[in-house]
Amino acid sequence: MSTTPIIQLSENVFVAGQIQPGHMSDLAAQGFKHVICNRPDHEVPGQATMTEMAEAAQASDLSFTPYPIDASNFPGEDLGALTALFDSGERVLAYCRTGTRCANLWVASRKDIDRSEAIEVARGIGFDLSLALVWQG
Repeated sequence: MSTTPIIQLSENVFVAGQIQPGHMSDLAAQGFKHVICNRPDHEVPGQATMTEMAEAAQASDLSFTPYPIDASNFPGEDLGALTALFDSGERVLAYCRTGTRCANLWVASRKDIDRSEAIEVARGIGFDLSLALVWQG
């Protein structure tokens, strides 16, 4: 099963648009260890739920972290835990509708000079960083 395009932000952090439960085995085969869902359940009709995604991830020996956000609750309740996943040294895939929220979270999780470099990388790819740039963390 082919996956949605996966975009690399750093050595081990990648983002994507909506993936499906059937993509988990492909992601594991590509060396991913963690999958982060930044999309609230039922954002659109027919979207796989976080429970379905977590079960598929577990069946493929992937860790799954539900971390749903939108503009009203950015950057979520525990950016530190997300930062730890991004910095774990293992391949991490974060997904949402288009990858934009995930890229914004990654930028928000960076500190000092790393944040400037992250902004440059994400903007160079074409991501709208409005959430991360308005948020003052």
